[in-house]
Amino acid sequence: MRIGVDIGGTFTDLCVLDETGVLAVGKVLTTHDEPARAVEEVLAGTLREAGLNAGQVAQLVHGTTLVTNALIERTGARTALLATAGFRDVLEMRREHRYELYDLLIELPTPLVPRHLRFDVPERMLADGTVETSLDERYVAELGRELAGRGIGAVAICFLHSFTNPAHERRAAELLREVAPELKVALSSEVVPEIREFERASTTVANVYVQELTERYLRDLEARVHRAGVGPAPHIMLSNGGIATVDTAARYPIRILESGPAGGALAASAFGAAAAETDLLAFDMGGTTAKLCTISGGAPLVTHEFEVDRKYRLLPGSGLPVRVPVTDMIEIGVGGGSIARIDSLGLLTVGPDSAGSEPGPVCYGRGGSEPTVTDADLVLGYLDPGYFLGGAMKLDVAGARDTIRRRIAEPLGVSVAQAAYGIHAHVNEDMANAARVHAVERGKDPGVLPLFTFGGAGPVHGAGVARALGSPRVVAPPAAGVMSALGFLTAPLAFDFVRSSRAAVHELAWEQVDALFAEMEREGAELLEKSGVDSAEITHRRIAEMRYSGQGYEIRVPVRPGRWGERLIEDFRETYRKLYQRAGPDVSVEVLNWRVVSSGPPPDVTLKLRGAATSGDAGKGARQAYFPDAGGFVDTEVYDRYRLRPGDRIEGPAIVEERESTLVLPPGAACEVREDASLVVTP
Repeated sequence: MRIGVDIGGTFTDLCVLDETGVLAVGKVLTTHDEPARAVEEVLAGTLREAGLNAGQVAQLVHGTTLVTNALIERTGARTALLATAGFRDVLEMRREHRYELYDLLIELPTPLVPRHLRFDVPERMLADGTVETSLDERYVAELGRELAGRGIGAVAICFLHSFTNPAHERRAAELLREVAPELKVALSSEVVPEIREFERASTTVANVYVQELTERYLRDLEARVHRAGVGPAPHIMLSNGGIATVDTAARYPIRILESGPAGGALAASAFGAAAAETDLLAFDMGGTTAKLCTISGGAPLVTHEFEVDRKYRLLPGSGLPVRVPVTDMIEIGVGGGSIARIDSLGLLTVGPDSAGSEPGPVCYGRGGSEPTVTDADLVLGYLDPGYFLGGAMKLDVAGARDTIRRRIAEPLGVSVAQAAYGIHAHVNEDMANAARVHAVERGKDPGVLPLFTFGGAGPVHGAGVARALGSPRVVAPPAAGVMSALGFLTAPLAFDFVRSSRAAVHELAWEQVDALFAEMEREGAELLEKSGVDSAEITHRRIAEMRYSGQGYEIRVPVRPGRWGERLIEDFRETYRKLYQRAGPDVSVEVLNWRVVSSGPPPDVTLKLRGAATSGDAGKGARQAYFPDAGGFVDTEVYDRYRLRPGDRIEGPAIVEERESTLVLPPGAACEVREDASLVVTP
């Protein structure tokens, strides 16, 4: 058996898989004070309820939002920055770019390291790697003693041009470890050895800022997993769709920044490939946020430009930049727990703040007082108050209706049902607008992409989002409520490496480039072999990041094997043409970075829901649900997802329930069941 576990903002999800398909799924409320406790609870509880033996688990893969939350909430270690003399303020100067040009009150994220903990170290390395000014070792040693004595827990070292020659950074780290061995130290030449000083400094600081917190959490997770009877050490999901060992994740915690959302994108890719649909729009709506990702050519898009803690969530440049490979997606603050309110203009607005799991929506009965999306969906009849989480949590319909009446309906002068539907439709439009922008910016037409919907709240809203987008169909997979956890189990062990070596292509020393690739591939092979991957099964993918001379940013170009140097410019021009629909300028081409992605073999998985019915009636009766197109509340047939058979067809209005999520089928829509138990909705 193999197990995936995902910690979200509201729920912690689990999925158990073997060679026959999905064996069991579980979901518990996230324990924010001690996140690994929820993992232990859902692991032990799900295995016990399903009658499964923890000793038969061969692999456990885990994803978490711990790093993201720590950066946003500023709960990491007290951190210092050692920079080349004259460059300590790069974190605050950023790129001197105003992301909102005419906003006189523009707000930027506060640097993780305050100015009094940023230090100018006497040293200077030139761009070609030669030493201009030697490292002042006495200064570093004295500073290390003082930092340790003042209670500083972490130090980031980011010297100029260290990606070309890391000698000064490495020596500074040696000195700090000699005089203050308890300090956590991160080197930019190890974390992100590439050009661009601000992004490199920001990423290195973020990595060491959360390192102690992440290490402590991962060791606690290991202990709890073993206590639950699982033998193998957990693997950790990386933001780029690969997985790594606990030791690797603890050393480079910034690589697990977006580990949870990456699992959902991988699951969408796997289900799409099984149905011969290689281009999709993956839509994940949980309790706190909604994520949208474009699947192109059977794989999620990956980017190396990412920002945390954006002050304006849709404006690039308003957050802390992190230069690591992450699944390319957009995240917006609308989920089941998003709070609805009337704004200062008397208009309905929803999110981005969320009730989360503590206290949660009003209907959870845990002390929540603000109306949320889940409260609205319950009042509309889309959710069964007695079957939420399979009946493990009873929902308070009266409480949800009362808070919507007081906070939304009466101020707007509408009925409770109209107010609740206003909340539901509002988030549908928000998500459709975000999806449209995300797809178009990547050269895709959202009107032709199927919408692959999952997450606890995704199938409830999927048809509404698809209708607003004009999508041709909606795909709701089995175990949709724990899809990120399931996606973890489709990922190979993988890691990526980068080296900066800027040069015009016609001036490249190919022997030197081959040596760079060989060095990175050797590092990748060593890392994967230590994780138990057979050397014969390791593959390496080479990538060049290139641009026309004079341009500010580069594009990624796959490097073909063989006499690749002769093909590089040709491949760059073709990639450029596909991205921008035009030929580039007649100027020389240069390379900034060389990348290698080292991977083990992808796991062989069966995604079918095991134990699906082969006969019997799937009907569960009917209940009143609200559909404005049908005139309001109407009798709506309810179906048991686990008793539907491949080939079954359902006409809307209808509701299909499973333990972790609910699919809402509006009037005029139709739904068919695929062989893998996925539900395909035609709006």
